Order: sequence, then structure tokens, then C-alpha cells
Amino acid sequence: MRRTRLKHVCLAALLTLAALGGTNTLPAAAAGTTGSTAATAAAPASPGLLQAMRQEFGLTEEQAVARLEAEQAATALEPSARRTAGAAYAGSWFDAAEGRLTVAVTARASQATRAAIRADGAGVRVVEHSARALDAAKSRIDRLSAPSAVGSWHVDPVANTVVVTVVRDRRSDNDVQRFLAQARAAGPVTVETVAAAPRTFAAGTVGGDPYYTGNFRCSIGFSVYGGFVTAGHCGQAGAGVRGWDGSYIGNFQGSSFPDNDYAWVNVGSGWWTVPVVLGWGTIPDRLVRGSAEAPVGSSVCRSGSTTHWHCGTVLAKNETVNYSEGAVHQMTKTSVCAEGGDSGGSFISGDQAQGVTSGGWGNCSGGGETWFQPVNEILNRYGLTLHTY
Repeated sequence: MRRTRLKHVCLAALLTLAALGGTNTLPAAAAGTTGSTAATAAAPASPGLLQAMRQEFGLTEEQAVARLEAEQAATALEPSARRTAGAAYAGSWFDAAEGRLTVAVTARASQATRAAIRADGAGVRVVEHSARALDAAKSRIDRLSAPSAVGSWHVDPVANTVVVTVVRDRRSDNDVQRFLAQARAAGPVTVETVAAAPRTFAAGTVGGDPYYTGNFRCSIGFSVYGGFVTAGHCGQAGAGVRGWDGSYIGNFQGSSFPDNDYAWVNVGSGWWTVPVVLGWGTIPDRLVRGSAEAPVGSSVCRSGSTTHWHCGTVLAKNETVNYSEGAVHQMTKTSVCAEGGDSGGSFISGDQAQGVTSGGWGNCSGGGETWFQPVNEILNRYGLTLHTY
């Protein structure tokens, strides 16, 4: 295992150096933070990624290519569509069936505004509640004390409501009913049931993968200049971090959990950072080129040290997740599975960094849902710069 890993590390370094023009900025005998063979500087629609999408979504290769292109267009269009809608903006999402961004607006949006959004290539849906009103309702719910059987809550732009999830066999509990009554008083609320409560995905030391702190194994998220970002529940500020081979990497420089679930670790002692996400042999390793935020409905993939590479879709943004340790805010929910030890790992859409794995419910045998903390929030919080190709 170590010889194979070392070979991958050296190849990653050589390919990264070549891609950066052969600069001599990386120590030749060091171990790379992300490890494994770096991907070539190809378009996001690599053969491996197309194969993963075909398996995950039941698409032909042509359909997978078309979907990736449409998602990239939607990601680029979303910020301008929001500005065009102004105060009438009520959310947006990637509509896989239509292959384009759909923008929700309230009735106060003029015909000229709606026409401008359509002219840019997006669909328009008229709804009752603005994004501002729904966000205000969610903020009021954030101030409530939620029982453990309440899993999460988020603004759903498609349903134009705040969706609250409750563990299926606990919905009739008195404390759950009291919480739901208070939530409904805060604004428009829809209740959905889930199979289990969310949990974080840290794991005890079982050997062999990306990093360890104390008795826990977690996964590297994304390289930043000077270190990498990961999940806050994996370690407190000051805690030492060891790599896959047991050697010292650095320390947690900042960490927040609960309320948030993010952290960053400095890298030294012969380790360096590279803008790569492991594909674990399922696809070629991914070069990271930026952090443009993918819309709801877009495809997204996760890389982690336990279950490796899995894909799904973005289900919701700005969701409050009610872990047993406390609520975590501004999370993004996905249909991707994860398991213990995957915490902190990378969520990526195409070649754009999305966030670090926090927790969820279910597993990669029976399915489930997983949340990530958006990477741009982490970068802004700590003043970090994403390491990109």
C-alpha cells in the first residue's frame, strides 16, 4: 500500500510541475497532500467522469456530455439571473429534464424582467414567496431549539417553501409536534420524513488513508495555499495531524463545529499541496480549476477515504442540519452517499470545488444523503486562497 501510494505521490508531483511549466517550487522527495496521479488538463467531460455519470444517472455518453455542458451554462448564468430578478428573485435550480437553469420570481417581476431572464437562456416560474421572505422564515426557525428527531431544514426553491425533515418513526413525538407548530408559525413550511437522523462521518483509526488526528480518521478536502480545508468536527484548533503514512503534516489552524463544520490545516514537514481530487481509480484524478457554485439540481461527486468516489445531485442549499452535537448552518444537501472516515473530503462538480463533507444518513450500500459545507465560505472565513490549476 505504501509503495503504491508513494508512486502515486511522485507522479502527482511530476505532472503538477509539468503543468505549471516545470517550476522548481516543490521539494522532490516530499509527500503530496492529495496524493495519487494528477489528471491531465482535459475538459471536465473526461471518459472516466462520463462513465461515472452514465452509471449514476442512467445516461448515454451523449446525454452525459450534454448534461455537463448544460450544468456549466447554468452555473455561469445563475448570478446574473439573480441580479436581473432583483427583489422578485425566489430562487433558482438546474432542471435536468429541461437541460437549463430555471429561475423562480414573484408576481412583482415585470414582463420585461421575465423576458430578460428568458433571453439569457433560463426558464421562468412565477411563485408566491420571494427568496428573501423564505430566507427570513428559515432564520426564524434557526432560532428555535430542535429535538434530535428533527433532521434539518432548508429553503426549497422548487417547492417555494421551507422544508423540514423529521425521522419517520418519530414524527408523532410531542417535542417534534411542538417544534413543527413553531416552525409553521415562522412561515411557509412543508414537512418531509427521512429514514434516520444525520450524523457526522468521522471514524476511529482503521489505518491507511488521508489524515489522522488523535484517534480519528478524516479526509482531506481541498488544497489551499499553505494547507488544506476539511471538516471542523475532525479536530480542534491546535490539534496535530498525521498523514496516510503516519508522518506529521501540520496542525489545525482554525476549526468551527457545531454552528459551522469547517477547518483548515497548515502543511509542512516535507508535505506540499497540489490542486487534485482523487478519483480512486473510478475516474482519473480531477484537477481543481475554481470554486464556482453549482445550482440546485446539478450533478456533484464526492471523494473520501472510506468509500472513495460517488456521485449524485445537489438537493438543497443553505440547509440547517440538526446533529446530536448541535445545529450546523448554511450546508448544502446532496443525494451522494458517504460513510465514517469520509468526513472532510471533497465535493466537486466538473472541475469546480464545491465543499467539504460534513455528515448525513445512510451508507453506500443502501443509499442515503450527505451534506457539505460550501468551500467558498471556508475560504472567506479564514482568508485562504484555493490552490487551482
